[in-house]
Amino acid sequence: QWVYNILEKKAEADRIIHENPDPSNGFVLVPDLKWNQNQLDDLYLIALVHRRDIKSLRDLTAEHLLLLRNVLQEGKEAIVKRFGVPGSQLRIYLHYQPSYHHLHVHFTALGYDAPGSSVERAHLLADVIDNLAMDSMYYQKRALTFPLRADEPLFKKFQEAGKV
Repeated sequence: QWVYNILEKKAEADRIIHENPDPSNGFVLVPDLKWNQNQLDDLYLIALVHRRDIKSLRDLTAEHLLLLRNVLQEGKEAIVKRFGVPGSQLRIYLHYQPSYHHLHVHFTALGYDAPGSSVERAHLLADVIDNLAMDSMYYQKRALTFPLRADEPLFKKFQEAGKV
């Protein structure tokens, strides 16, 4: 609900850094709640797409390339304009598995070791775009590994299925 409240401007409207209002290929860029916005060393923003039918990386196909390219390009432009941080100094990625199932993209300072920014969980947006440009169904076919804590319900399901 938090995501929908932001997208509908019922919450945090004053925190929006950039918005592309297109319902199919647009998004809202907001500072992550983990970032206090006082320094750029731990810069952390989230792009929330307007579309509600894309839950995670697994749902993406070549149909979504314009949306993903918009997030990448406009997100970088908004961050350099507002904070003076160029795209070359950003890590731009999606999580798999995501912490909530509404497509969102993380923008963090390159030098910041943000939670979940390591290779086991983070998929660089530029790589995602390239993979989908080569094969529209890349993320439906590809085996994706990801870490799970022992106390997570999904881990228990993998154990019950004999997959761990």
